[in-house]
Amino acid sequence: MRYDEPGPNGSVEPSSGVPAAVLENVFDDPNHGEPGRDRVGVHLGWELVLLVGLAAVTWLLWQEDPDVLRGDGLRSLLVDVAGLGLLALAAGLSLRTAAVNLAIGPVAVAAGLHFAEQGDRGVVAAVAPAAAVAAVAGLLLALAVVVLHVPGWAASLAGAAGVVVYIERRSAPVLLQGEYDPRRHAYYLFAGFAAVAVLGGLFGAIRAIRRLAGRYRPVADPARRRGGVAAVVTAGALVCSTVLATLAGILIAANGTGPVAPTAGIDWTVVAVGVALLAGTSAYGRRGGIFGTLFAVGLVAVFLTYAEARGWSVSRWAVGGVTLGVGLVVTRLVERYGRPGSAGTDVPEPATDATTIGSDWEMPRPRPVDDWPPAMPTPSPETPVDPWRTPRWETEPRRWDDDR
Repeated sequence: MRYDEPGPNGSVEPSSGVPAAVLENVFDDPNHGEPGRDRVGVHLGWELVLLVGLAAVTWLLWQEDPDVLRGDGLRSLLVDVAGLGLLALAAGLSLRTAAVNLAIGPVAVAAGLHFAEQGDRGVVAAVAPAAAVAAVAGLLLALAVVVLHVPGWAASLAGAAGVVVYIERRSAPVLLQGEYDPRRHAYYLFAGFAAVAVLGGLFGAIRAIRRLAGRYRPVADPARRRGGVAAVVTAGALVCSTVLATLAGILIAANGTGPVAPTAGIDWTVVAVGVALLAGTSAYGRRGGIFGTLFAVGLVAVFLTYAEARGWSVSRWAVGGVTLGVGLVVTRLVERYGRPGSAGTDVPEPATDATTIGSDWEMPRPRPVDDWPPAMPTPSPETPVDPWRTPRWETEPRRWDDDR
C-alpha cells in the first residue's frame, strides 16, 4: 500500500487508517526525544498571564509616576528593558540547548567595567575588543562542555570564578568615561531586542529547529555523548550567550547614573536565568515560548522601576529568587503539558504483509500466528527409542502413568 495517496480533505493519509500524525513521525529518532510536534498551547496560555501582569504593573507605574512613561523617563526605561532583555536572551539561549551559562552575570559586570574605563576611546573601540574577548572565552567554555561532555552549569560556574577574579582587581567603583548616551537610540535598541526575542521564539517553535536546538538534552544517561551535531549547536549557543551578556553589561553600565561597582555579578545571573524560566523556557532544555521573553523582561523591568518610584529597596537577589521559584513551576507545567501530542501513539497493524512508503521503502509486517510451526515436532512411530531412556537404566521406581 502506498502512503502518498491524497485523502478526501487533501491530506496524505493511507487508506488503512493510519493517522497522519503517525506518518509525520516515521523518521523521528526516539534517541533525540519524543517523536512528534511539541504542544505550544501551554506557552501561549502562560504568555497571556504574563501580558496581563505586565499591563497591570504598567498601570500601577502610570498611577505612581506618569513621567517615567514619557520623554526621557520612557527612553531610560526602554534601555533598561533592552539591557535586561539581552541578558535574559543569553540565559534563555543556553537553557534551550540544555547547557545553561552561569557566567553571564560576571561577564556583564566585567564588560560594564571595561566600557566605563575605555568609553572615552569611542563606542566601537571600546565594544569591539570586549566582544572579541567574550567570543574567545565563550569558545573555550564551549570546548570544555562539549569535548569533556560535562554539565554546562558546572563548567560555566568555573568560568564565572575566573571572571570574578578579573573583577576583584578593582577595589573601587569606576566612573563612566566618554559621552555615549544609549537613550538617544532607546527605541532602536528596544525594537532590536523585541525583534530578536520574538523571531527567535517563532523559529524555535518549528519542530526541526526546536529538536536541533535541544539535541544536547539527555534522553537516557546524562553522561552519554549526544553526537557531533549536538556539540556544534551547544558550542554556538554558549559563544552567543557570552557575547550577548557582554553587550547587555555595556548597555546597563552606559544607562546608569553613577559609577560602575565591581561586584561579583552572580545576582545578575540569578535574575537572568529566573527571567528566562519565567518566560516559559524549560530548565531541562529544548522547550520554550514565543512572546514569553519579551513579556517577562518587560514585567520585571517595569516592576523594578515601579519599586524605585515607590521608594522601595528591592534587592536583585530577591527579584531573582522569586522569578526562579515561579519559573521552576512554569518548567513543570511546560514539561507536563508541552510534550508531543503523538508521543506514545500506537500504530495500528494493517492487514497486508508489507506496506510501501513512497516508492523505495517497504515495511514488512508479521504474518498471522496460525501459520507458525509448532514449538516441538511430533515424533513419528518409527522413531527409535533412546536406549539411555529405557527403564533398565533408571534407578527411580516406575511412575503410575508410565506405559513402557
